[in-house]
Amino acid sequence: MHIDWAHFSPGSALAGGALIGVAAALLALGAGRILGAVGLFAGVIDGPERVWRIWALAGLLGAPTLARTLWGAAAPQFETGFGHVVAAGLLVGYGARLANGCTSGHGVCGLARLSPRSLLATLVFMTTGFASVFIVRHVLV
Repeated sequence: MHIDWAHFSPGSALAGGALIGVAAALLALGAGRILGAVGLFAGVIDGPERVWRIWALAGLLGAPTLARTLWGAAAPQFETGFGHVVAAGLLVGYGARLANGCTSGHGVCGLARLSPRSLLATLVFMTTGFASVFIVRHVLV
């Protein structure tokens, strides 16, 4: 395994994780809601509380652009084609709906509430992610 130390940025990852944790805590304490990206998106489509969900999604989409503008954060780079990115997104979305939540809902909020279901879902998410990366980088090469 090789770590690209020139692009390793634990500071921004730590700051992003802290911001997600603070946002999840504020939403839980202030509104009694669970912060999960899949739930936010589904609520925009067919939920009664569309306005705050739209603002939350706008923040999720706008934050990388703002960070790139203010601090020169690197733009994401994909080592695959657009079709693969779309297929991966659809599979992740389907899996998250199947699990009744995503990594932010289960991994951040569910684990903080000591939910056994969220622990199992997070273990499945992580194991699947590890296996996918191993297969793509070491088996299909």
